[in-house]
Formats: sequence, C-alpha cells, structure tokens
Amino acid sequence: MTMQQEVGLNSHAIGREFLTFTLGQEEYGIDILKVQEIRGYDAVTPIANTPAFIKGVINLRGTIVPIVDLRIKFGLGHVEYGQFTVVIILNVGNRVVGVVVDGVSDVLTLAVEQIKPAPELSATIDTGYILGLGTVGERMLILVEIEKLMGSSEMALTDEAAA
Repeated sequence: MTMQQEVGLNSHAIGREFLTFTLGQEEYGIDILKVQEIRGYDAVTPIANTPAFIKGVINLRGTIVPIVDLRIKFGLGHVEYGQFTVVIILNVGNRVVGVVVDGVSDVLTLAVEQIKPAPELSATIDTGYILGLGTVGERMLILVEIEKLMGSSEMALTDEAAA
C-alpha cells in the first residue's frame, strides 16, 4: 500500500463530513452521505390526520416525498417560511424524505476528537437521535443521527419503523 493510500484511509477513518444547517439560533449537522440534494421550499400537498411537523408531500421527479419541518418537530416556536428556507432531501432507511430547515450553512469535516457525547438530559426529553456535539472553533453543532430521528415510532418515515 502506498503512503497516499494509507493517508487516505486514515483520514477517512478519523473524520466525518456533516452538512450543517440552522434552525432558529441553533446549528445542526447531519451526515453528508445521507443528503441527496438541497432545494428551495415549495408548496407541499397536505395529508389529512398527520402530525403538525409533517407538512405534507411533494412530487420529486416521480417520487412522492414526505416533508418534515424540523422547527416544528423540535418545538422551536413560530415558523416562518422565507427566501432562505430550504428543504434538504435525504436518503434514509431506503426512503426519500425532505426536511425543512431555516438555512444550510456549509459542509464540515469533524475529527473524532471534535465530537463530544450528547449530555444526559431528563427522561422526558428524547435525545436518542443526537449523535453528539461537534465543536469547530467557537461554533457548537448538534449532530443529528437522521436515520434514528426519521425511523422513530412517532415519525415512522422509514421502512425500519414501519416493520
């Protein structure tokens, strides 16, 4: 194995790439490998009897995609849709799902030492979908395990949840 191959393997093993986005004043990160595309927010077709955080569905090139507003899901107060509101289209659990966020920031590579475990919170707060907290300089990112979140029983948006 050449030195370049070893470095390539090691750098892959010690760093993970995250797409960072904002919800209110907080910054979040999700695994870049789950992201299919980023789109502007368009009108969705509402579906009756769904939770408030499920805005409805869109037709994305022939695929019906459920759209989840993470601001509503995380209880972040009043939701306004503006010119910077975007939908991140994800591939999670063999499904395509869209999540509405306030804006997309950038893609960051975090080394293992930059990721800290999520704090223990009260039993009434579900933190099972939080991978950890990432630190980049003065920035703190809440790293979301998006497959766990979308597969949770209340979301039931992936094949694993439906099974």
